[in-house]
Amino acid sequence: MRYKKSKELFVKGSKHMVGAVNSPVRAFNTVGGNPIFIEKGKGAYLTDVDGNKYVDYVLSYGPMLLGHANEQVKTEVKLALEDSFSFGASTEKEIELAELICSAFPNMDKVRMVNSGTEAVMSAIRLARAYTGKNQIIKFAGCYHGHADMLLVAAGSGLVTGSLPGSKGVPKDTVSNTLIANFNDIESVKKIISNNNNIAGIIVEPVAGNMGCVLPKDDFLVELRKIASENGILLIIDEVMTGFRDSFGGAQKAFGVEADITCLGKVIGGGFPVGAYGAREEIMQMVAPLGDMYQAGTLSGNPIAMTAGISMLKQLKEENVYEKTNQYVNKLSNFMLDSAKKHHIDITVNTFGSMITPFFTSQPVTNFDEAKASDQTKFTKFFWSLMNNGIYIAPSPFEAWFVSSKHGNKELDLTYKAIDKAFSGLS
Repeated sequence: MRYKKSKELFVKGSKHMVGAVNSPVRAFNTVGGNPIFIEKGKGAYLTDVDGNKYVDYVLSYGPMLLGHANEQVKTEVKLALEDSFSFGASTEKEIELAELICSAFPNMDKVRMVNSGTEAVMSAIRLARAYTGKNQIIKFAGCYHGHADMLLVAAGSGLVTGSLPGSKGVPKDTVSNTLIANFNDIESVKKIISNNNNIAGIIVEPVAGNMGCVLPKDDFLVELRKIASENGILLIIDEVMTGFRDSFGGAQKAFGVEADITCLGKVIGGGFPVGAYGAREEIMQMVAPLGDMYQAGTLSGNPIAMTAGISMLKQLKEENVYEKTNQYVNKLSNFMLDSAKKHHIDITVNTFGSMITPFFTSQPVTNFDEAKASDQTKFTKFFWSLMNNGIYIAPSPFEAWFVSSKHGNKELDLTYKAIDKAFSGLS
């Protein structure tokens, strides 16, 4: 692989852009070297500005579940563009996407569209505080819920990838109402609740994606639901990453639990910037213009983004996408384990739906501390070996890989060969 043009663009971009990127993980700081610059994507592949072609397991960090440049989404977006790009007024498409989303979440009567997952979570927390009249929020170490001030503590990939303990510019007072529990440790939640009586909500990723793919064990989520209900606390489930990932619905469906407030993003925008939060009627009645909890957005419900989201969700509802992606992930997981064993590499692989993460450790990974204990030096070598053999994964050991419906036997074979070669080099 040659990266000449990407290096040139990195130098050029550094003049007027911070680190030549608009999101820190793109900077390749963890793995070294310069970031690559992408020219186009189609199906399961990306092509960079140097003409290098990769099987893509980043997929825009999750939204491209139907692959890049999906023909149906593209056709419908082109038609929508003929009517203009944004109105700052209501459209019928907002109603259609809201109906599709609510049909997938039985505990969601109403939904509010926003522009990102971060915005959805900010609004959900404000709503929980407005509804309960309380101020504190419990979050879990390693779970990432966007870059809102009150959540930039123990926040997983974004901070740990940049070796940041938190973030400069966040006043201590801002995070003073954020209480940190340990993922998969229900006793840590009980302890916090026993020592505090001002808790509005518990926010959790049902399957973590920013310490790598980490699943809830035993009845962790069910117990969390029970504890929240018993103590008058709202359970906020952040499905920005897991929504529509394993089936037409959320991880709540997979694990038999219902949120009071659900946050969504990524897949529901079909690749465009969209977020959403929703809940049952009595909670959403608090939101302006019906209630006193204010939240607004000029581009919320943007007609082009709504068009892409509608097309995406309709295809997911009608086509047999999930069986294919889940089978692909299972095959990839089994191969990684077998290849690692052959080359005497310690590895653990976690999967959920179309998400997968290999950790360079012999131990199970069920929380943030266990994820951080994996061998990051081996990951760096592994990353560059895959890159140089046409496989693109996130440049961080704490980001999940994603699979699309366009990944098939050809892509699996290319990936097998690259992984086996990478493990051989590590051994």
